[in-house]
Amino acid sequence: MVLRTITTQIPKFEDLKLPPVLKDVTLTRRGLVILVGGTGSGKSTSLAAMIDHRNENSYGHIITIEDPVEYVHKNKNCLVTHREIGTDTNNWFAALKNTLRQAPDVILIGEIRDRDTMEYAVAFAETGHLCMATLHANSANQALDRIINFFPEERRAQLLMDLSLNLKAVVSQRLVPRTNGKGRRAAIEILLNTPMVSDLIFKGEVHGLKDSMSKSKEAGMQTFDQALFDLYEAGEVSYEDAMRNADSVSEFKLNVKLNSKRRASEDGRPKMELSLQRISGDKETDKSSEDQPATFQNSQPAADSPPKAVITGR
Repeated sequence: MVLRTITTQIPKFEDLKLPPVLKDVTLTRRGLVILVGGTGSGKSTSLAAMIDHRNENSYGHIITIEDPVEYVHKNKNCLVTHREIGTDTNNWFAALKNTLRQAPDVILIGEIRDRDTMEYAVAFAETGHLCMATLHANSANQALDRIINFFPEERRAQLLMDLSLNLKAVVSQRLVPRTNGKGRRAAIEILLNTPMVSDLIFKGEVHGLKDSMSKSKEAGMQTFDQALFDLYEAGEVSYEDAMRNADSVSEFKLNVKLNSKRRASEDGRPKMELSLQRISGDKETDKSSEDQPATFQNSQPAADSPPKAVITGR
């Protein structure tokens, strides 16, 4: 039996330390936003925080379609309608089909599991709504590969064009243990639909997205390895845990070796401390020889030799 602790309190952006660029993504008027990650990666929690931010900082009607409902949002500046599969509606198809009749501004789909759900998600974005959904995948690249593979070959060209026009962001995350042992921190990969990204998606060149992310950090994008590097530099996660979660261990190691101030200080600290101890020890030796007795530490006099003083730098 596996038990998971589920909290009903909706966390804030600041609580989860989500990247600020996601606030802008959440408040966008229309488009498709997909949060991806493995089971237990915290994507539903991050999505709840994003919906709550929209609820507090915008106006309109938010509809959530989930199985089951994980977080209950109270009406703030928005009217929030929760629809649970099997309770409020018979199935996913009926819920998705009737959603637009309720005049929503934001539509949350708990999970995209098949082609039909994906078609509705794209259609919602095309018709001027903000659609937010989750998908099981390990990265933004893998998420797009999985979406493409939902559809037969003859429909993929149209799908790629629709995604290039309507996709706003793909947010992927993994949870990494904190160095202090108190909980975990989310390492977040962010793909934003810039003109370059849109062109790559339109051409079906998904393999080129990671390179585009790594070179567009000033635009708010970042890869997993960059996110892990930042968490390591901030002292949030350990070097070992960061490597375990890196997409490319060799690239992460090289980045740390060339650019990490934390690693440089950790590697240099023993040498620096030893030098300081030697200098301090020399000064103490000169001073103690004049007016203070020497301090002994674990010394044993030999049977036929006088005691030998061991000077410490303390």
